[in-house]
Amino acid sequence: MKYARALAFAAVAGITIVTATGCSVAREQQTVGSYVDDAGITAAVKTALAADPALSALKIDVDTSNGVVKLTGPAPDAQARDRAGVLAAAPKGVRSVDNLLTVEPPRSS
Repeated sequence: MKYARALAFAAVAGITIVTATGCSVAREQQTVGSYVDDAGITAAVKTALAADPALSALKIDVDTSNGVVKLTGPAPDAQARDRAGVLAAAPKGVRSVDNLLTVEPPRSS
């Protein structure tokens, strides 16, 4: 009896996860495989940005859809903006990078 309940619970949980994932994937018109690939690319880009001391990774938003990485947010200067684009293009599976980072104006003291 305990095993039957556990099995039923596992089945319901599995169906819920598959259904929820399927719905989110359907909205973006992606396959489950490309959705998982995009999540991996996003994580790799965020990790690379966080490792670069010239970039404020917490302020940079990374969004990936079908292998296209979109960067938005501030960059301290043009060189850092360009570096972020290079880092975003490096992970396997990236088809292109849409670098929309804006260079922050210098702060006056």
